[in-house]
Amino acid sequence: MIKEGDTVQLKDKKNSFFIKLKKGEIFGTHKGNILHDEIIGKNYGDTVKTHKGYEFLILKPTLYEIIMYGIKRQTQIIYPKDSAYITLKLGITDGMKVLESGIGSGALTIVMANAVKPSGKIYGYEKEEKYIETVKENLKLAGVENYVSIFHHDLSERLPESYFDAAFIDVREPWRYMENIKSSLKRGSPIGFLLPTTNQVSRLLETLISHNFIQLEVKELLIRNYKPVPDRLRPEDRMVAHTGYLIFARNG
Repeated sequence: MIKEGDTVQLKDKKNSFFIKLKKGEIFGTHKGNILHDEIIGKNYGDTVKTHKGYEFLILKPTLYEIIMYGIKRQTQIIYPKDSAYITLKLGITDGMKVLESGIGSGALTIVMANAVKPSGKIYGYEKEEKYIETVKENLKLAGVENYVSIFHHDLSERLPESYFDAAFIDVREPWRYMENIKSSLKRGSPIGFLLPTTNQVSRLLETLISHNFIQLEVKELLIRNYKPVPDRLRPEDRMVAHTGYLIFARNG
């Protein structure tokens, strides 16, 4: 049964909306208004009508759908093709304390927070204060706000020492903060980075080597969709190709 506080997806043939349910609230669309109270108590797969009589199917959205179609974006996001791999590669699981810096719109934060619950936490350090409120809204939409603490904080400022089990850094010049990052990681902890250009990757690799990080890797992930037409199966004309270089290492 759908409860207050759940996030639902309302869908018809052309439209899709994501709503965090709250008693007494009204959601407005170009096809009419929908009372949250008329959704609460229903089951996923049921329908609800607007005051103009238009009908929407009520679905339980996946994290993928929330990230790709539901959250507000103030920055370029880390796409699920990368965020899922990052989370697995860093071994993120229940109970871990994970450092994330450069949280942007929170797409990766959502995936990692889902992995550390119920007893772990993501510690998000964001230099740009203007992004933080949007991130908090996005975390609530995904239902993972209790597993994330966000700080308005620059990586040049002191971090807790030997505190984090893993880290992911998405800032322009991570090599500038390597001493601070390294001291915040437990010995042997995995760390990942995202960078857009090869010259930045080279600079980072040099810094990681000089700071005694081990198991260095550089990866690029591509994904290709196919048209799901049985008698004309072929690749889509567009694909999500290069989105950034992923660099992984361990704190040696």
